[in-house]
Amino acid sequence: MTSTAYATAAAPRPMTPEERKVIFASSLGTVFEWYDFYLYGSLAAIISKQFFAGVNDTTAFIFALMAFAAGFAVRPFGALVFGRLGDMIGRKYTFLVTILIMGLSTAVVGMLPGYAKIGIAAPIILVGLRLLQGLALGGEYGGAATYVAEHAPQGKRGLYTSFIQTTATLGLFLSLLVIWTTRNSFGKEEFEAWAWRIPFLVSILLLIVSVYIRMQLNESPAFKKMKEEGKQSKAPLTESFARWPNLKIVLLSLFGGTAGQAVVWYTGQFYALFFLTKTLGVEADRADILIAVSLAIATPFFIIFGALSDKIGRKKIIMAGCLIAAVSYFPIFKALTHHANPALEAAIAKAPVTVIADPAKCAFQFDPIGKAKFLQSCDIIKSALAKKGIPYSNQSAAAGTVASVKVGDTLIVSFEGEGLAKDDLKKQSDTFNKALGEALKTGGYPAKADLNAMNTPVVIALLTVLVIFVTMVYGPIAAWLVELFPTKIRYTSMSLPYHIGNGWFGGFLPTVAFAMVAATGDIYYGLWYPIAFALMTFVIGVLFAPETKDRDIYAND
Repeated sequence: MTSTAYATAAAPRPMTPEERKVIFASSLGTVFEWYDFYLYGSLAAIISKQFFAGVNDTTAFIFALMAFAAGFAVRPFGALVFGRLGDMIGRKYTFLVTILIMGLSTAVVGMLPGYAKIGIAAPIILVGLRLLQGLALGGEYGGAATYVAEHAPQGKRGLYTSFIQTTATLGLFLSLLVIWTTRNSFGKEEFEAWAWRIPFLVSILLLIVSVYIRMQLNESPAFKKMKEEGKQSKAPLTESFARWPNLKIVLLSLFGGTAGQAVVWYTGQFYALFFLTKTLGVEADRADILIAVSLAIATPFFIIFGALSDKIGRKKIIMAGCLIAAVSYFPIFKALTHHANPALEAAIAKAPVTVIADPAKCAFQFDPIGKAKFLQSCDIIKSALAKKGIPYSNQSAAAGTVASVKVGDTLIVSFEGEGLAKDDLKKQSDTFNKALGEALKTGGYPAKADLNAMNTPVVIALLTVLVIFVTMVYGPIAAWLVELFPTKIRYTSMSLPYHIGNGWFGGFLPTVAFAMVAATGDIYYGLWYPIAFALMTFVIGVLFAPETKDRDIYAND
């Protein structure tokens, strides 16, 4: 059962050299792990071409996102495996193992041949490496957060653990920086052909540094005290999840905390990047810079909100972040369209695109094995629009009608591709795509965002606001999770809800949101996913979640 013991906050004192070492070593190693993990997400568009070349463009991108999400899917299992080890043998050695697995599996991605060379084996091996990364990350975060919190003095845990909370953002920032530097050093063509592998290979150097740093650390005082007193758990999994008093807290921390925190996080850092590049047509290197600048501006707020949570509590800040984010997403993303690609916004208003088709003849264009052919007239239209990133609305037509697309006042009739010979299919496809391209050009739809027309300061401000929402929900969450559970099962108990929330609710957000947009044609429709879960967490958290800032984490009851 979680501790209900409380302790009087100690008088403020300066951070000791040992505490600074713990925070620096734990945070730096975790930054490198997040760097490894996020490289894949940042390079999803290129990876889709390298490893999923046997499918159509829409499926390839969704499949690449699914491989990205696969790493998140197994994070809860990593939390169980490494959380159990961390509660039984110690925090230090457990998260030393996790960084070895993460670093090595990332480096292998940089050496893996693409689909063109080894065929279907390429995506299979890639997904396997992503699974290893996810398992490692499942054990990393709980270990680092627990380790730092157990070194922190009473009344300073929010501040101390907030440095760990910066690591995910700093890891993303570092990955974007290395990618941008490599892309600009070798040029776009060389980068997409082979130089994209360099950021993955850089992880070998980061691994050496990280392992060396972590070897210098000592075990946490809370774990040593518990071990000396003989109070270690012999079955942390059973005590954490098979006994209702603790399981109830695990479920509450998931649905009333980490689920909402996760979707706010991934919307602010990942979905924003996909939205800029895939929907608004912003060049990848410019989008990376925009995100990186916003991260640099907003990252100090992790520390600010972590320290503030030591004074006013964790719950108020996390719940406020979920609510404000949920009510702000639609206006913020519409403002991004207005300021990042005003020509697209003007074209949508001037010449809206409507797909007129029999709904029964419109497939959901996702083919994970690459065998399906989307050759119905509706599918041909939607595939072309998705490839160009053009939003559209749907209008039902009578059964059996050949689908058509209306761009403003221009009507273009599609064709049925099923049964056509290869040459005839190519000829009709070229004719249709040419007519569609001309209609879109006449309607004012830009091929890509015009950087000269972009209001860069406002775009950075909007992206920074999204990241500040992230800092509100994420800055205090580590301290809150650590304080919910007793020392003997803390690593296990806090890791699972964190990684289910972030691995499943958050990790699948880009994939699900992009698929929702592709299916409906509404570029903002995917935002309903994070809004729904952020509001769910706000309601459950406000009604049932406890405040924990004054709890004594040395209690072992």
